[in-house]
Amino acid sequence: MIKLENYLKENSYPGRGILIGKTETDMVIAYFIMGRSANSRNRIFFESEGGIRTKAFDESKLEDPSLIIYAPVRVIGDITIVTNGDQTDTVYEFLKDGKTFEEALRTREFEPDAPNWTPRISGVVYPDNTFKLSILKSDNGDESQCIRNFFEYSEPLTGKARLIHTYKENGTPIPSFEGEPKEFDVSGDIDTFTDHLWNSLNEDNKVSLFVRYISLADKSVQTRIINKNK
Repeated sequence: MIKLENYLKENSYPGRGILIGKTETDMVIAYFIMGRSANSRNRIFFESEGGIRTKAFDESKLEDPSLIIYAPVRVIGDITIVTNGDQTDTVYEFLKDGKTFEEALRTREFEPDAPNWTPRISGVVYPDNTFKLSILKSDNGDESQCIRNFFEYSEPLTGKARLIHTYKENGTPIPSFEGEPKEFDVSGDIDTFTDHLWNSLNEDNKVSLFVRYISLADKSVQTRIINKNK
């Protein structure tokens, strides 16, 4: 199995990524964003209401906030939602109304950013330590068709994590992620893992990283945020 570090270092632009897994002591959630344009790179993460939000690092340089300002992580009860767009709010509202992750995302589709049609990736972690991932993407660039893939991990393996990201690789237009979420080993304390993941992302394109560890024993939470813009 290829190592997470090598996988990321070999891809200069995986876009935005969600990783969810389990160590011997914690559930692990990570979300990173990358950017090629000045507008995409002009962002930071900050903690908000149990989760995080994005905001412009330099408000005077903010161009179009529609696809870059959102809440990537929200918490409802003991459920944690993580996505790469405002579908976080859609999932939150559906779960609050007793509906499902899948029902929420069937009302959404990929981002309207022709010609890339950036996929919407989403994840949810439940109190019983099970989790789900999803990707909503165009059909090989055909904007008239939205493919909705859902992946359910009802028995997550200790020491393993799954990673899904928006883009297969850099390009023009940028090709969407293909296949199932990638499996990697996951271990170590939150600081070691956070540093390892951040240092694996392309130096020119990485923007921000969020990592959360949720204790399997008592559900206590540790959070780390790294922003390239300081």
